[in-house]
Amino acid sequence: MAPLNDWLEADGALLRLRLSRPKANIVDAEMIAALHGALVAHGTHSALRGVLLDAEGPHFSFGASVEEHLPAKCAQMLASLHALIVAMVEFPAPIAVVVRGQCLGGGLEAALAGSWIFAAPDAQFGQPEMKLGVFAPAASVLLPYRVNLPLAEDLLYSGRSIGAAEAKACGLVHAVADDPEMAALAWFHEHLQGKSAAALACATAAARGAMRRDVRHRLNDVERLYLDRLMATHDANEGLVAFLAKRKPKWEHR
Repeated sequence: MAPLNDWLEADGALLRLRLSRPKANIVDAEMIAALHGALVAHGTHSALRGVLLDAEGPHFSFGASVEEHLPAKCAQMLASLHALIVAMVEFPAPIAVVVRGQCLGGGLEAALAGSWIFAAPDAQFGQPEMKLGVFAPAASVLLPYRVNLPLAEDLLYSGRSIGAAEAKACGLVHAVADDPEMAALAWFHEHLQGKSAAALACATAAARGAMRRDVRHRLNDVERLYLDRLMATHDANEGLVAFLAKRKPKWEHR
């Protein structure tokens, strides 16, 4: 099964991207490549005025592949995921993300790179990486753009999840609706479809200019921290192996 479905609608004004490996919709190497490829393929489409990213099944995404976080693969995984994040942050049209159910880990990192999140009442958002003895590099960069720094630190350090109502109250979520896909589509048709694609491209470059520069620079920094320092620790490797073995990790704090 292909990891992603993509198509144009609204006379080419809207790019639809749909994660299509329910129920987990794991953000693995194949999913990352498919998402990045779709953005590259459609990024020069002159009439594009928006993107809607959603997912098949009851959950947006359980997160990244834990197997690909192991030492043999994590450098390649981080490089490809961060390239996707940059492509989303720098995309010339606004990206709306529709979330139902769980939106965790690498799935939330991808959602954070968009412009707005439309959530179902049952949506749950979290960065559980700390529970595995690692941290979330892209979310460490992106979350402070969405919520205040104390709350970003809360979510990054605790690994806890928050529901749609709390996410809306803190600004992480743009809107909560029983049918978030229809809400996102209605917002697009009312506010974006009638606009100039050229003007929107310039507006996104203007609004996100400082963020784009910061994200590029800081993703490189946190990637090096993850690979050179974190992955040299006992606890990072123990946490990943314990998760795959479905046992409790034994931290040695080193």
